[in-house]
Amino acid sequence: MSSDILSTIIAHKREEVARMRAPKPSLREALLNSPTGIIAEFKRRSPSKGWIKEDGRAGTIPLAYQKAGAAALSILTDKAFFAGHDRFIPEARESGVTLPILYKNFVIDEMQVYEAALCGASAILLIAACLSVDECRHLTEVAHSVGLEVLLEIHSDKELIYSSLPVECIGVNNRHLGTFVTDVKQSYHMAELLRERLYEMKMKRLGAAFLKEQESGHTELQATLDNDLPVLVSESGISDPSTISALREVGFRGFLIGETFMREEDPGAALQAFISNVQG
Repeated sequence: MSSDILSTIIAHKREEVARMRAPKPSLREALLNSPTGIIAEFKRRSPSKGWIKEDGRAGTIPLAYQKAGAAALSILTDKAFFAGHDRFIPEARESGVTLPILYKNFVIDEMQVYEAALCGASAILLIAACLSVDECRHLTEVAHSVGLEVLLEIHSDKELIYSSLPVECIGVNNRHLGTFVTDVKQSYHMAELLRERLYEMKMKRLGAAFLKEQESGHTELQATLDNDLPVLVSESGISDPSTISALREVGFRGFLIGETFMREEDPGAALQAFISNVQG
């Protein structure tokens, strides 16, 4: 191999590493700072319902979501079940999207994490039902090493053990992956369990400092405790603006919504109308 070719390969690899480690907009911060917390999803197909919007374009709909007031975006990149593609994220970025983007796929190995960082995502989705706790922990470490955040998705009580992982967001999927039955009540059920577990874990880490502050009546450490917990995200089955307000009351700050908007002729306009009803 000639020195010129070798130099070109090395330069290309350095560019890839630089892109992977470049600063990325934070999904967690975007949700905490948003009055609605809506993560609008670009989703062309569903494995249970078939095509939702076969002609949907990543170069137009995500930008329309941004202009309509979304806090963040989710873009399906899985090909087999959702007709997604990694290129959809660069297409969205090239169109002018600056919001945090969730790389939504069945992430099970390191290469997918690197691909997410290279294509311009801010965070990856890790699904507890697809991974062991140790696998999730390893992939979380890899994601953090390249500047990506993690949205960890759980569904049931038995998956609460995953909440001990150092992730930025924890999502509750209201759609059962086995039966495809969707019920937002699952978020209400999991909210109290998650909050109790997360507080318990954090208080154990703070130990005597937390107890001393409680006795003195100070609230600074309590505020730190609240701000340091993973952001809770409710996923799937949200079609009524009033549901957002109700879920915020029980601790959720993020709301992943896709089909509600993608089934409309103009997804961006549908999101804008939805947000108006949430805020109204």
